[in-house]
Amino acid sequence: MPLSYLVRIAQTPAPTFQEAQRAELVASLWEELGYQTTRDEVGNVLTRISTPAIHNQPALLLAAHLDTVFDAGTDVRVREEAGRLVGPGVGDNSASLAVITAFLRDFRGMAHTLRRPLWVAANVAEEGLGDLRGAKHLLAQHRKALGAFVAVDGYLGVAVTRGVAVRRYRASFLGPGGHSWGDQSPSALHALGRAIAALYALPLPLSPRTTLNVGVASGGTSVNSIASGAELLLDLRSLDPELLADLDTRAVAALHTAAREVGVIVRVERVGDRPGGDLHSEALLPLARQAARELRVDVRTTSSSTDANAAAPYGIPALALGVYRGGNAHRHDEWVQASSLGPGLRLLQRLVELYQRSPAA
Repeated sequence: MPLSYLVRIAQTPAPTFQEAQRAELVASLWEELGYQTTRDEVGNVLTRISTPAIHNQPALLLAAHLDTVFDAGTDVRVREEAGRLVGPGVGDNSASLAVITAFLRDFRGMAHTLRRPLWVAANVAEEGLGDLRGAKHLLAQHRKALGAFVAVDGYLGVAVTRGVAVRRYRASFLGPGGHSWGDQSPSALHALGRAIAALYALPLPLSPRTTLNVGVASGGTSVNSIASGAELLLDLRSLDPELLADLDTRAVAALHTAAREVGVIVRVERVGDRPGGDLHSEALLPLARQAARELRVDVRTTSSSTDANAAAPYGIPALALGVYRGGNAHRHDEWVQASSLGPGLRLLQRLVELYQRSPAA
């Protein structure tokens, strides 16, 4: 059962950009199962299963991200509560890594059954400011060798078929600072406040869905100091790339206007650019539905931002598929229903089997 791997993986810290320890664990688990692994320039772990007869055929790539949203030093111990495993990152995406590892365990010695090569990856930097770095690298480096891409991520019964495009910015406001009584210089925090108000005043279309969020804001040094520095992180999303581009332009203009009106400098840095749009999942979704139907699982399609987004610019058929039941993602009390990992594994196994048999493969 995938459960035998889950606790070890979940209790190995993997903050975004600091996934090396978990990558080493996953690589060692796969190697113990008899697979050769490689590590690429950005830290992705990859194993390729093939035979000489199919070596030049386009591969199916399964990928689950290594990183979690939790900072280094977070207590990532997992506890059991009434059939649930509870702990930071136990689901997203430790459970998917555990299922993929169990998939490899059960697939040993079956390379001869493949009609197309099968690649399996544990990739870095999906969360937050990671900006899909690992998946983007895999797709950029290997796009000519790939026939389809499945991001193993999310809840059982959910398939992501459309990528939500995302732009992210870091805006740093800089002023001279000074004493709150003795000086009269402009405040970087004043500019930040005006910028946030202006951002949230921007009109957003109701359809297709488009969102704006200031997720982090900070600055200043003390209550009696004029702030010389302040910073915010801005997240912009839309189902329509043109609407996102328009919102991007208006949001950046609002940041510069706020700085100019207060009299400070602003430095605007784009720190995230996730492609979106149609994931060309027409060849994959029917297979996922059939596999789920055999397991008496309903599949609901949705739009989201996952590693599958990285395939959109290349037109490679892609899908993000959930393989566990759980809740409270990105919280310290995240949980996974232990009994759901078995069905998740069987779903993944059947999807791969159907893909290998499919004429589209």
